[in-house]
Amino acid sequence: MRLGNGHWLNASRVKFYSGVTLTVFSALAIVFIWHSSLVTPDGYTIISDLTVFWAASHMALAGHASHAYHMPELREAVMAVGPGVKWAFGWFYPPTFYIVVLPLGLLPYLPAYLTFMLPTLAGYAAVVYRILPRRETLLVLASFSGVWMNLLRGQNGFLTAAMAGMALLSLERRPVLAGVFMGLLTIKPHLALLFPVALVAAGAWRVLFVAAVSAILFMAAATTMLGMETLLAWTHSVDAARELMESNGAAYWVHMPTVFSFLRLLGTPITAAYMGHAVVALGAATVVWWVWRYCVHGPLRAAALTTATFLISPYLLEYDLTWLALPAAWMTALGTKEGWLRGEREILVAVWLLPSLSGIIAKATSIQVGPWVLLVLLWSITRRVRLALHESRHHEK
Repeated sequence: MRLGNGHWLNASRVKFYSGVTLTVFSALAIVFIWHSSLVTPDGYTIISDLTVFWAASHMALAGHASHAYHMPELREAVMAVGPGVKWAFGWFYPPTFYIVVLPLGLLPYLPAYLTFMLPTLAGYAAVVYRILPRRETLLVLASFSGVWMNLLRGQNGFLTAAMAGMALLSLERRPVLAGVFMGLLTIKPHLALLFPVALVAAGAWRVLFVAAVSAILFMAAATTMLGMETLLAWTHSVDAARELMESNGAAYWVHMPTVFSFLRLLGTPITAAYMGHAVVALGAATVVWWVWRYCVHGPLRAAALTTATFLISPYLLEYDLTWLALPAAWMTALGTKEGWLRGEREILVAVWLLPSLSGIIAKATSIQVGPWVLLVLLWSITRRVRLALHESRHHEK
């Protein structure tokens, strides 16, 4: 059933709610910075994940790139930013990500943060605006909790989302460029796992070939620059990342919007949690295969792929949900152009709030709602796909 404009979430209310949310987030950010060492000498030191990027780039510039994969040495480098830090996040990125962050070590920490975050934010905003070129798009995007979560954590969500979005936007008219962006996305390999599935289903062999070659050349360049020991250190760090995910307990799982963490928070044994996650991941991959095999509608393909990506890897953190602006923008474009289906706007509201609320809800209830919101979003996309396929068959008759 298609619904008209007589809905509680109309265009004017979207602008109003976005403005209110943006005001709240901005006020919180001002308070956060005001009480930090940036303003008050005795204030707390702002420590974000970008601190790890900055420290790792320092180590690489000093000729010790492989040392960042060893937690004690990484912690020592991070403490150059915040002497009071007692624990540091690990460095589990492939050597290719070093190429991206290497220049950060040439700058003091705060300029390095701004140098990394602002251009990637601009690229991310440009991609979302290209998907949904409307006046209110940037206002709504600025109110998206995923944007603020990524800024707070100093993470690479803007960068990876922009690359994924550009790859999908370029797929039909500039397949080589699409392949290059997909190859570059391997800086975070677990977010690129479904792209080959989609390309094979669509028979996009040229794009797949370019993506594979780009990824290989990118890794080869990084290994040549940083040394084989860095590549080996990264492969060994994969086990460390898995152990961290398994052993850090509820304090870690509440920040992971995955089926694995949902089951672990309920007390499910590790093996059973992995099995449950694998079942859902296989189902998500099957949905992507079906959509890309039988549906030729680019926005629906892209929305399905970018949503299902979050159901594949058990290792996923809330700042990665910055990507959700992409399927939300594609679905909004379809809704405003073709009419909304029942419940779609409510689902998009839940998606919009998910990055900031999933952890809060999990801490309060020990229930990780993240994968369920993602599954509902994927279901709403497949509903659109079924409708598009039905209409296509009707026109053929």
